[in-house]
Amino acid sequence: MPSWVIDRYGRNDVLRFTRNMVFPIIHFPNEVIIKVHAASLNPIDLSMRSGYGATALNMKRDPLKIKGSDTEFPLTLGRDVSGVVMECGLSVSCFKPGDEVWAAIPPWKQGTLSEFVVASGNEVSFKPKCLSHTEAASLPYVGLTAWSAVNQVGGLNRNNCSGKRVLILGASGGVGTFAVQLVKAWGAHVTAVCSHDASTLMKKLGADDVIDYKSGNLEEQLKTLPLFDFILDNVGGSTEKWALDLLKKWSGATYVTLVTPFLINMDRLGVADGMLQTGVTVGSKTVKHLFKGVHYRWAFFMPSGPSLDEIAELVDSGKIQPVIDQVFSFSEVPKAFLKLEGGHARGKTVIDVISKK
Repeated sequence: MPSWVIDRYGRNDVLRFTRNMVFPIIHFPNEVIIKVHAASLNPIDLSMRSGYGATALNMKRDPLKIKGSDTEFPLTLGRDVSGVVMECGLSVSCFKPGDEVWAAIPPWKQGTLSEFVVASGNEVSFKPKCLSHTEAASLPYVGLTAWSAVNQVGGLNRNNCSGKRVLILGASGGVGTFAVQLVKAWGAHVTAVCSHDASTLMKKLGADDVIDYKSGNLEEQLKTLPLFDFILDNVGGSTEKWALDLLKKWSGATYVTLVTPFLINMDRLGVADGMLQTGVTVGSKTVKHLFKGVHYRWAFFMPSGPSLDEIAELVDSGKIQPVIDQVFSFSEVPKAFLKLEGGHARGKTVIDVISKK
């Protein structure tokens, strides 16, 4: 089947189009095969193309080392899919061939820049009725990442979010644009940090305050505002050193970052030492900040069909809309990677897989 694959890690020239990729088969009774209508790119695709996380992901792919070395190649990238179910495993009862679905495929599985992809039934959800496949493909990975950070790790939900002050650092990317809409739908007061040229988009998505990080010292600008109940950090780096001082102390306020050293530690130190180093790092930071009266947390993407069900409800009710920067045809995948690599995207880079261009 047609696919975009890599045979080694590296820069954009490692991407290769093939018409001879092995057709996916159902290995477990809870799996489905999806005909991909549209996919989209995320920063993790750039990272995986370069080999980021290979140690941890290979351990997940082949924990007993049964298959020998280089088991991941040829590797198909792409995490988001919107398409149609073609075949179902014996234990799949929620879906049937012909159903329009969307999903985010975990990074240890073969990806969605392909004609067909296999997913576990519990990773799949019915596509929002109000969206086209191209629109729908822009949401699952960023939506589930934001959902993990805000809801499962941060503890915010539709019942406790009303009136809370939320700060989102790096608000104009894929996760940021989704998170702004999510907490706004739940009634929060949202402060979005982005560059000036994204401020109109942020206001359109519902942000109450928009701070331009280029217009002066960001820390000083934010210190002039009332303290926050929740901070989502999509930026990392030096922001972590001062951002926690913006939280309300001893009130259950939480800082959640999506920029963590987990996979880098495992690439650098190996599985055992990397996991140990990671545990020590997050443990010491959590305790340190707990003594200061705030919660410090890491969050990661987690595949979840049930969470996508809830996201689909919010989309169909008009509370969350896809934010798409540019759509590329399937033949233009390398161009799409270069576009994403250039940075400063306003929303998502989407691939129309079934287009004939």
